[in-house]
Amino acid sequence: MTTSSLCDSLPVLAIHGGPKVKTTPFGKGRRFDEAEAQEVLEALEQNTLFYHHGQKVKTFLRDFNALYGVQYSVAVSSGTAAIHVALGAAGVSVGDEVITSPITDQGTVIGILYQNAIPVFADLDPRTYNLDARSVEARITPRTKAIVAVHLAGNPCDMDALMDVARRHSLTVIEDCAQSWLCRYKGRLAGTIGDYGCFSTNDFKHISTGDGGIVTVNSGDEADYRATHAFADKNYRRFDANLRGDIAYLAPNYRMTELQGAVGIAQLKKLPGICETRHRYGERITEGIRDLPGIAPHGVTEGGWSSYWFYMLRGDFAAEAGQGRRARLSCTRAEFSQALAAEGIPNAPGYIPHVLYLNSMFRERHAYRGSHFPFDLSDARYEPGLCPVAEAILRDCVRLEVNEFYTPQDIEDIIAGIRKVAAYYARSDTVASPAA
Repeated sequence: MTTSSLCDSLPVLAIHGGPKVKTTPFGKGRRFDEAEAQEVLEALEQNTLFYHHGQKVKTFLRDFNALYGVQYSVAVSSGTAAIHVALGAAGVSVGDEVITSPITDQGTVIGILYQNAIPVFADLDPRTYNLDARSVEARITPRTKAIVAVHLAGNPCDMDALMDVARRHSLTVIEDCAQSWLCRYKGRLAGTIGDYGCFSTNDFKHISTGDGGIVTVNSGDEADYRATHAFADKNYRRFDANLRGDIAYLAPNYRMTELQGAVGIAQLKKLPGICETRHRYGERITEGIRDLPGIAPHGVTEGGWSSYWFYMLRGDFAAEAGQGRRARLSCTRAEFSQALAAEGIPNAPGYIPHVLYLNSMFRERHAYRGSHFPFDLSDARYEPGLCPVAEAILRDCVRLEVNEFYTPQDIEDIIAGIRKVAAYYARSDTVASPAA
């Protein structure tokens, strides 16, 4: 094919004046309805909004335990609080090191630092964006106490590999399931595999109580449950006769209110349908773009089932090409993102601005103003190149929304938009591998 005929066959992008792919609005819906309103009204009629005296938080947890097949769970005020509570219950303390992912919300590491422990970052799998167990093991030192495994965007980590590393080194495993409700790994629900599972019900998750969270206590040990419960409630022993007994160590106040629990009861009933729809849509996007040169779909961990909080592909973009080879796409990521948006497909070039350890808090080792504590207790490093795969993921990823209110046609339009833009920018003169 001649250069002229090749150009003639290319689609005219909307950004260049061509027709848009998406010409109809995306599907929308109401997250909250009469079911939540009725539960909240019942909570108010109790004449108490305190979790231990009312019935809504207890019912929310009972329903959650039944859905997840666990015996013990603790309701808290946020997903960030859930992780802090799990760390406190696990005995993570001053100077301990906790290994986690560099691509996550800062909520994952806040609890580590509140315990005056030190976050240590391990690298990621290039397809799934989750912890690479080999990198985790390489980061272990005599100070290492725990691993916080972040199941990013509804996609489970390789838990067999992580649990193997943890058991061989006597480490606690805490699962961060904030973005991964009902996702599964080899038939088991994320959040039930490690020692503790941590969930978020803030307004930017699969279900919402405004803010809130849950900690699963997977040992099945009642003493462990009671210690976890107490750590979320200023170390009050709510199940003991002597409620205000001796306070042995510091613990925060992370209690969930009855209003949050009430909304959670109604939201939890909707959760299976939400996750099934998101799973179906995410899998369809992968099916629709898996053959595109220069585009790497969002990989799901082997044996995993994803509930797709969002969909994140990677591109072999011009600016991201390594020395000595040409990228498979002739555009930069910014150009790809702009072209896709012009086709009517909302997207974001990237996820978080940079890996967590490049934030000034870590680079300058200042968790508290005017102090280097607790960083000065550890030799942990925070510098560019520490986790090269994670850094590459953030350089070449494009994030797409997946929403349970979308229609099947919306998903087909997303696929068509990606295919159109990728076809326009695809190079015909290179055989470089897709992003990996």
